[in-house]
Amino acid sequence: MTSHSLDRRRLLTMGGALSLMGAGAPFALQLAASGAASAAGASDYRALVCVFMLGGNDGSNTVLATDSDSWGRYFSARNLGYDPIALMPVGTPKTPIGQNSPLTGRKATPTTPEAWGGVLPIIPATSQPIPLGTSATVRTFALHPFLGPVKSLFDQGRLAVVANVGTLIQPTTKAQYLARRVPIPPSLSSHNDQQSVWQSGGAEGAKVGWGGAMADTLLGSNGANGIFTAISSAGTALFLAGRSADQFVANTGPLPSNAIVASKPGSLFGSRIGVARFTSIIQDTTSTSDFANDYAAVDTRSLNAAATINAAVSDGAAALVAAPPAYVNPVTGASAVNQLAAQLQTVARLIAAGPRLGLRRQVFFVCLDSFDTHSNQNEAQPDLLGQLAQSLAYFDGALANVGGADLRGSVTTFTASEFGRTFTTNGAGTDHAWGSHHFVMGGAVRGGNIYGQYPTLGIDLNGFTNPDMAGNSLVPTTSVDQYGATLGAWLGVAPADLATIFPNLANFSPANLGFV
Repeated sequence: MTSHSLDRRRLLTMGGALSLMGAGAPFALQLAASGAASAAGASDYRALVCVFMLGGNDGSNTVLATDSDSWGRYFSARNLGYDPIALMPVGTPKTPIGQNSPLTGRKATPTTPEAWGGVLPIIPATSQPIPLGTSATVRTFALHPFLGPVKSLFDQGRLAVVANVGTLIQPTTKAQYLARRVPIPPSLSSHNDQQSVWQSGGAEGAKVGWGGAMADTLLGSNGANGIFTAISSAGTALFLAGRSADQFVANTGPLPSNAIVASKPGSLFGSRIGVARFTSIIQDTTSTSDFANDYAAVDTRSLNAAATINAAVSDGAAALVAAPPAYVNPVTGASAVNQLAAQLQTVARLIAAGPRLGLRRQVFFVCLDSFDTHSNQNEAQPDLLGQLAQSLAYFDGALANVGGADLRGSVTTFTASEFGRTFTTNGAGTDHAWGSHHFVMGGAVRGGNIYGQYPTLGIDLNGFTNPDMAGNSLVPTTSVDQYGATLGAWLGVAPADLATIFPNLANFSPANLGFV
């Protein structure tokens, strides 16, 4: 399994979700699973893939409004401090390293936006409304300079932008938020709580995620191999924690499961028969202790599942899924490991193995860490967005030919992150905020468009009043409930189940955003 730094924020993604696989997995007992969920039989295959950007991605440097009115306020707010983070306008040529930019007069270095060239224009299929109180006559948009592969997917109609998404309990205006006249999600600036609210609808300590709750309703579609309904290739995740569905944690190596380390072929303390004896002991259910018997039952289930999944990906279409191409950090030019792409390779192999396992519906979780860019944003975020872009393009290509079949229409991939970041710079980065913009990719996606209301940009200053920004933070205009319910409806979750999974959904209209 890919290693990650286990800080408190990272541990939160593990909260409530207990794995059946991996070293030490027998200790991960889900003793409280209850309720046998059922789902109508599905004849086709569909999978939902969550790409979580841990730390809070800066949406204002990811999807940008480039009309002159919006750009002017954006550029002035971010072109300050000792390390300005404002990107360069559309069409700006790259300034060679060491030379002064004709636009800003600053000397270009690898970590200055002047060296990267202008943002990449995109043309949404539907026009966004003109913000009140601005001089704009039409809204135009662009992506970060290192999101070239994402722009290509957008232009090809297989990727959409969903604007200004955030955790909400009910529709909330700037005035209502400032006056606290409506209920507000807990601890908006807390990584731990907002990761939890995004993934489960509840604050830190929640036990069931909405991906796991969807898996609960879909288990009946997957027959005997329902254990593979919810799979993470990034460690256990609250998003996939269900009441009935046990999430399966897959490795990013050649085989998706190591099961129990000591049961692997070889010797145990020098004994050739030790492995077999050990495996027999840990599966013994004849103890007088109920706990020991439950422990042995989980061991048995882990070993059987490992054998099943490893066999399924070892031949056929799953074995032919190509590895991601080499990744080069777009800022430093150094070769690096793209862990997100490696996770998505595992997901692609597991999707390819789905028919052999008789699977019809699956939910996956992958993640990319380190988006908490309080400082050094010009160095960190471009690299992270470069990894995201390469990973999405790789995954799209891998699904285009799975054993001769194009599965892109059967898989929908979406991004998530606990919150956005402040509109103005803090000198070299951004701080915690609220709403942000996200990507949805897949053959079933109505791509090439921006869904939801792209916000007015700019802080209240010099007589300008922004209706969409409280202080330095965007007030979300699209709720996570709407975002998730739209994805769940495509996956085949029944409307009544969506109303249970997203209890605040009834507060929002429309419930389905129509992007897929």
